[in-house]
Parts: sequence; C-alpha cells; structure tokens
Amino acid sequence: MDWKKKISEVVKGHSDVKANPPRDFMIREAVGRGECIVSRHGALATWTPRESTGRSPKDTVIVRRPESEANIDWDSPNNIPIDETTFDMAMADALDMIAEKDRIYVTDRVIGADPAYALPVRAVTDQALTALFTDNMFRPVPEELNRSIFADNPFNLIVVPYDKLDPERYAGRLRVLPDGKTSDMIVAMDFDRRLGVIVGSAYGGSVKKLMFTVMNYMLPGEGILPLHCSANEGESGDCALLLGLSGTGKTTLSADPGRALLGDDEHGWSERGIANFENGCYAKLIDLSSKKEPEIYNAILHDDNYLEHGAIVENAMVYPNGIFDFYDDRITPNSRASYPLRYLTNIKPSSVSGHPKTILFLTADANGILPPVSKLTPEQAMFWFLMGYTSKLAGTETGIVEPVSTFSRFFGQPFMPRNPDDYASMLGGRMREHGTTVYLVNTGWSGGPFGVGKRMDIDLTRAMVEAAISGALKDVEYKQDTLFKVFVPTTCPGVPAEVLWPRNTWADKDDYDLRARKLSEDFLAYFNKAYRDKGLDSAIVAQCPGI
Repeated sequence: MDWKKKISEVVKGHSDVKANPPRDFMIREAVGRGECIVSRHGALATWTPRESTGRSPKDTVIVRRPESEANIDWDSPNNIPIDETTFDMAMADALDMIAEKDRIYVTDRVIGADPAYALPVRAVTDQALTALFTDNMFRPVPEELNRSIFADNPFNLIVVPYDKLDPERYAGRLRVLPDGKTSDMIVAMDFDRRLGVIVGSAYGGSVKKLMFTVMNYMLPGEGILPLHCSANEGESGDCALLLGLSGTGKTTLSADPGRALLGDDEHGWSERGIANFENGCYAKLIDLSSKKEPEIYNAILHDDNYLEHGAIVENAMVYPNGIFDFYDDRITPNSRASYPLRYLTNIKPSSVSGHPKTILFLTADANGILPPVSKLTPEQAMFWFLMGYTSKLAGTETGIVEPVSTFSRFFGQPFMPRNPDDYASMLGGRMREHGTTVYLVNTGWSGGPFGVGKRMDIDLTRAMVEAAISGALKDVEYKQDTLFKVFVPTTCPGVPAEVLWPRNTWADKDDYDLRARKLSEDFLAYFNKAYRDKGLDSAIVAQCPGI
C-alpha cells in the first residue's frame, strides 16, 4: 500500500479540510469547538483523559522489517517491535476515522532549523488544538527546503487523539493490559516509509516525541548526531550544550541571561554545527513560579488577546477565575505547556550555531558521591553519554527509601532507537574534530546522601557552569578520581576548594567510601546488562567503574 498516496486521497476527498490555516484561526477553532478554554491571561487550557496525561511507552512501537532491523537496538526496553501488517491496520483505521470527521486540519511544517537536513512533516488531524501544537512545536517551511537531504521524501503523521482502536481487532498484535484486554491506543512509527500514526493518545508529547524519535533514527545514517539537550550561545558566538534528565537543572542552567537560547530540548550536530529541531518549548509546569523560572512563567502567562497568544497548557489546575495553580498535582504531576520559542526574551531566532566549545552532562546524584564538576576525556564522555546517569529520590515513588540509580542512555533512552555505538562513537569523533570539552556537573547532593547532606547550592553550581563554559577550567590542575575515573579540578573560580572533592564534605569518610563502592557497583551492573554484548570500543569499556 502506498500510504502517502492514500493519505493524499483521503484529504482531497474530504468535504471540509483546513490546510495550513492561519494561527489565529486554529486558536479560534480550538476554543469554539470545545477543545480548550481561555485562561485569565490568554493562554489556552486543556485537559486530556487520564491515560493521556503522559506518554505511553508500552504503546509506542516501531515497525520491524528485515532490511532495516539491524539499525535498531531491539534489546532496549523502549524499542518495541510490531510487524508491518499491524501498522497498516492501524493506519487504515486512523484514515477511516479521519474520513468520518466533520472537519480535518492539515499542517505542513519541518523538523530542523538547518535547511540542509530539515525534515518536512505533514500532520493530518481532526483536532484544531493538535494542529496548533504542531504550529507551536514544529518549524515553518524554509524557502530553501529544496536543499534538504529529506526534501523529496517527507514524513506523514496521522493523529486522532480521542478515538480508540478496537481491542478485539488487535488481540495478539498490541500489548495486553493488566485486566487481560488488548490496548486501544497506538503511537507507531515506520521509519522506512516515513509514516507515523497516533490513535488514542491526546498527550501533546506523543506528537513531539514521535518526531524526535524519527529524527534520532534518521540523522546518524546521514552523519549527523542527534542530541537530547538544550543549547545556548554567548556574545562571541561560542556554543554550549547541556544534557541531563528531569530534575538535573537543564532548563534552569541553560536559561542564562548572558547567553542566547537556541532551544531547550532537541538538537542536531552536523558538519555545519548545532541546529535546534523545534520551533517551541514543551515545559513541565509542576511547582512553576515566577521567581524560580521567570522566562517560562512569562512565556505562558504573559497577558495577550487569546487569538494572539496560543500557548497550550495541558492538565494543570485552573480555578473558575481562569488562574492556574501549578502547585496542584491532583490531575497529574506532569502538567505541560507548549509555546513558541519567540515568547522567551533571550533567544537566537535562527536556532543555529557553530560547533560547541563546551558540553555539560548534568546529573543529580542523590548519593552525594560524584564531584560537583569534573572534566571528561573523549572516551569518558562516550561512557557517560552511554550511561545517562542520575538518581531517583526517596519519596518520589512508593517504596523508594534510598536514592535509586537511574540510567537513560544518551540522556533520552526512550527516543534513541539506534544501536548505542551509532551515537557514542559519533560524539567522540565530533569532540576530537572540533576540540570540544565535556564536563560532568553534579547538581545533586554534597556532604552526604539525600536526607543527610544538602543539595548543592545553585549559586555554586552556576559558578562551576560559568567556569566550564568560559574556559576558566581548561588549564587548572586536575586530580583523578580513582574509582569513577573522572578528572576533578583542584580549584574553580567562586567555589571553595574543599567542596570540589566530595569526600571532604562528608563527616564520616568510611560511609562515603562504602556508598561510593555501592554506586560504582550500580554502574557496572547496568553497563554489563545494557552494553556487554554491543561490541563497544575497549577504551570506552575501560571507563566503567569497577573495570
């Protein structure tokens, strides 16, 4: 089946198609059709069914076929295969649903600020709010799109967020729920045919992350490294990247008033430099305040006519007077806002920069073991990139009473489908070619683990980040941590020297040594489980604690 031709036929045959409508039209439609309401400040508020308050990883699937299956790491728990027949069934059902809608919306956008590899994306949906989401998050089609390596083969995405699949029809094909029934939701990707289909997930992140995963698959094959990171640029044009999982401070530390933001989440590193994939941000809102995150707060809650605003707030508490309460997590702790980058005050509109001078890997080590800042060799950078380490804190999930080591490859495991060396070796190569320095920054605990020590002072963390990005840490003396093998500076501007070596901050040095060994064992156990049989370079393997 030529699905792109079929999609075109369904769209052309529909009686009411709004193709690339103006932004204010999509906003008016979303409000008028009851898909959202207007908040006090003009932003749009919407609520999804309970199963759509976050991504559904177990319903997110990839077509597996012989000609391309070797490109994907099927051992990764997030790479769930389906056969082509199942995908085709879902696509056929989704198009039947689209054909029955009274009105549909089509948007043509691109993923990628660099026209050399901008991926054209046609999204077809029955929801004006979903169309607006693509307008917020995906980029306008550039005039020079014909230069793109992907210009002649666009991606087509069908989204019917509130419809459901027939569980009986998909029995034995999709996942079995705890009650024994088959799932009625699918978020599916066919990389080879450049097709995507979403049925039953109204979470905006399903659209965003599906396309991020697609780029993360396609770009390495073109010699481009995709990264789950934020990026900013100094006045002299120096670019810095920050990679880190939720809770590590990526958003906070990348929002530097002295540096222009390229983007906060998804970038590519090509022979031309760094380029943002997106047109907007999709920010987590729980506990958001004007004091802690003024840029995000103002992007969402600036006063404007609702037809000019268009920020989308998902699943946050709203009072009858139209005021949000971001501290109330009764709906979900994963409330989100989608808004264009231009709503921030200090951005680089082109969203492109040169090759990064500095990369920061952020971790929030709740054990209080890792140094607050350390320098990594290329081999160490590849190792820590593979590991994507941080900690879950006691109290964040039922049964967690001690910090739990968490590993998410490349700081974005669910969205990095290829074999691990495809990403790791490219990072090492880029570092060597462009003289990029990588630092590991621990924004977690000092003086003891969570519950005993204290979170690293944000002002000290900012001082270390500034020193790393400015180059002040390049030529200072370093001492190697013999267990974790990283290189720790003996001095750092604005930071007391004793803070730099974590063992100095612990009252009980024996306790530190015991916990350090336990953490190193966690690293070794995960590394052996995830990468033992992946044929990694021995120089990378040698950087693992315990080896």
